Amino acid sequence: MRVLVAEDDEILARTVADGLRQEGMAVDVVLDGGDALGHLGVTRYDVLVLDRDIPGVHGDDVCRALAAGQAGTRVLMLTAARSVADRVEGLGLGADDYLPKPFEIEELIARLRALLRRAAGQPAPVFRCGDVSLDTRLMRVSVRGVPIPLSPLEYRLISYLMHHAGQVVSSSELADHLYDFGHERDTNAVEVIVARLRRKLGVELIETRRGFGYLVPAESP
Repeated sequence: MRVLVAEDDEILARTVADGLRQEGMAVDVVLDGGDALGHLGVTRYDVLVLDRDIPGVHGDDVCRALAAGQAGTRVLMLTAARSVADRVEGLGLGADDYLPKPFEIEELIARLRALLRRAAGQPAPVFRCGDVSLDTRLMRVSVRGVPIPLSPLEYRLISYLMHHAGQVVSSSELADHLYDFGHERDTNAVEVIVARLRRKLGVELIETRRGFGYLVPAESP
């Protein structure tokens, strides 16, 4: 999962980013709304964690711009306001979820995972493709019920492909979701990680579409 955290409290933003990275997510941080729009204009994020009262471009305007652009990025809005009216207004702007401050990082992580599952049309926390299952709560991949030890990058890659089962995903898109903004994108590294995953999983799951990218087939109904 690629997440953009837009929060002007730098300590809170870094704390959130560190917590999400520990859960295997690629995370970028911005401290004002203008930078948030700049990042959103050049990078495809799965979820934007957005402080509603962020300075520069207000969080409401960031949310409106993202909804109007139909980029497919989900928005989880943060705010110190706790009233029902505030939550309703935030959701009316196009936010997909709303979390009042203060909050526990565990709840934020659970909500982000739920948003990603809904975006993939998968309400349950466990994804299955053939003999391979992905448990997003435990961050564990299993083959025929046997857990397979994976590195964080290997987990991110197979997780992204399984969340997009039935879709061809390019190497550049996979690289974008493997690394934070400050890291150099290396599409050759994607090929190496795919090869390692194939060896570890021991099953034919990841297909190569020459010139296009990689595909995990969708489960048959």
